[in-house]
Amino acid sequence: MRKNSIKNTRVNAEVHKELAEIIRNGIKDPRIKPMTSVTAVEVAPDLKTCKAYISVLGDAEAKKDTLAGLRSAESYIRRQLAKTVNLRNTPEIRFILDESIEYGVTMSKLIDEVSKKDTASEVHEDGEDSQ
Repeated sequence: MRKNSIKNTRVNAEVHKELAEIIRNGIKDPRIKPMTSVTAVEVAPDLKTCKAYISVLGDAEAKKDTLAGLRSAESYIRRQLAKTVNLRNTPEIRFILDESIEYGVTMSKLIDEVSKKDTASEVHEDGEDSQ
């Protein structure tokens, strides 16, 4: 896998910023949930394709609806991106559901539960030793 060049990194950051703005303020599709965010963007070095990783807060149905809404608005999003970002080619956008934030929250909750159980068992064991 190629290392990202400085130019490619800048293009990724600019497309990420503009894509987030377009999704937040430009699309009026009711299927797209308000708690939708762009977590990462990977633009190919030839500027032909772009992978946009999308995070949606909600249940599985909300995620499915949001992705369907984004895919149906893809041509509009691409036109708006062409207007705001000055690139030789406007990349074709592919939306991918990113569940890493949700996975992190789940793992954090599990760690908290385990640490609470450990603390409770230590307190219980200390109470038995003193009697």
